[in-house]
Formats: sequence, structure tokens, C-alpha cells
Amino acid sequence: MSGRRLLEIASNSVASALAAQAGGADRIELFDNLAQGGTTPSRGSVAVARDRLRIPLFVLIRPRPGDFHYDAQEAEIMLRDIESCRQLGCDGVVIGALTVDGDIDAALCRELVAAAGPLGITFHRAFDAARDLPAAMEQVIGLGCQRILSSGGAASAMDGRQTLRQLVTRAGDRIRIMAGAGLDATNILAVASQSGCTELHASAKTPRTSAMRHHNPALVGLENDWVQSDTAQVSALRRALDQMGVRIHNIAPD
Repeated sequence: MSGRRLLEIASNSVASALAAQAGGADRIELFDNLAQGGTTPSRGSVAVARDRLRIPLFVLIRPRPGDFHYDAQEAEIMLRDIESCRQLGCDGVVIGALTVDGDIDAALCRELVAAAGPLGITFHRAFDAARDLPAAMEQVIGLGCQRILSSGGAASAMDGRQTLRQLVTRAGDRIRIMAGAGLDATNILAVASQSGCTELHASAKTPRTSAMRHHNPALVGLENDWVQSDTAQVSALRRALDQMGVRIHNIAPD
């Protein structure tokens, strides 16, 4: 399958976002707490990212790690975070919520979409935790989201690529399915071609080692090394996707 492929990089910091931009990413999803599946980054992180990025910036709206069923207080936090993203000039937000029975929480999600106003909307991997993916996709389409980030309900997009293809076929031109989870330069081409997804999502992360010369041995776990998106890995992802078609330039936010 030929055509243009968009590369979104999941960035757990401003440093990751800038490294991703330098490597050829088309869009950034900014978040915090990568090890716990991602939570909403600080207002300061969003503000600095918006100031320094030249490519579209989407921000994860997730008030805590864990499941995707939220109470009224958590809903208020998400609504305020979306308001902040609008104020800071972000291009979009990444949302998702489920009922206790594993359906899309349409009532809450409608509130979140309404709060986002003109911002683009990605429905995140809460989708993969839904009990019926085709039915969940129809609900997300009804909300007016532009895309769904999904691994096809599997541990990785590679494992779920056939389900992703089924979702892409069912969706038609009503919504985009963005493949994500476990993508790297060795498998992104296979996932893109076999799933039919035209948008791909990866973190391109690499370990970073602390520059501190002094460490208090009593604080094991407090001064751990961390991971960050790597420009070279992003470039490798971009080159792999470019084998399938023309690279996307100047992606307009949606």
C-alpha cells in the first residue's frame, strides 16, 4: 500500500518532544509518567513545548494512571486541563473514558469534546480496554473524534495488526485509526502495510544516564536514570515509513 504516512511521537517531556521534532516527527503527543501509561503533563511543560515546537502538539488528558473509569472530581480535572490546553494554543488533546462495563463513557467524553472546541481530538488507548472494539469505534465516531490510537486490543500493534486492518476497513473515511504500542524501526513498516493505518505512533525512547557525580545510596529509586525520545530513533522510524510513499510536510493541525 502506498501513500503518505504520518509519524506521531509519544513524548514524555519537552526534551523528548524537541528530539522527536529534530528527527522528523510530524506530530507530538505530550504526556508525563511514561512508565504508568501516561498522565497529563504540567502546564509549564505544555507552555514550553508550545513555544518551542514547530509541529502540531497534542496533549494527553488523563488525570491518573490505572483504569479509564473516572469520577466527577477527575472529570473536573480533565475539563480544566483541556481549558488550559486551549489557552496555551495547543493543536489538540488526547482523551478517553470508559464505563464500568467497558463501553465508551459517551456522556463524559461528550463533555470533554465540547470543552476542546476547535482543538483536534484523538481517542487514546482506553479504546483497547473496551469490551467490543467495533461497537466502541462507532461510539467514538459519534463523538466527533478525528482518530483512535489503538494496538487492535493487543499487547502491541504488531500483534494486533489484523484487528487494526479490520477496524480501518470498517471505519472507511469516517475516522482514522492510528497504530501504536511497541513500534520501532524494525516493525513499523510491516504494521503500516499490513494494518492499512496511515498514522503511526511510537515513543522512540532510549535510556538516559544521570550526570550527577554524587548519589545518596539511601535514596535508591529516587535518582534513577530515565528514558527520553531519541532523535536517531525517530529518524529511523521516519526513513522506514518513507519507503512506503511521500513524506508528509507541514501537516495542518486537525
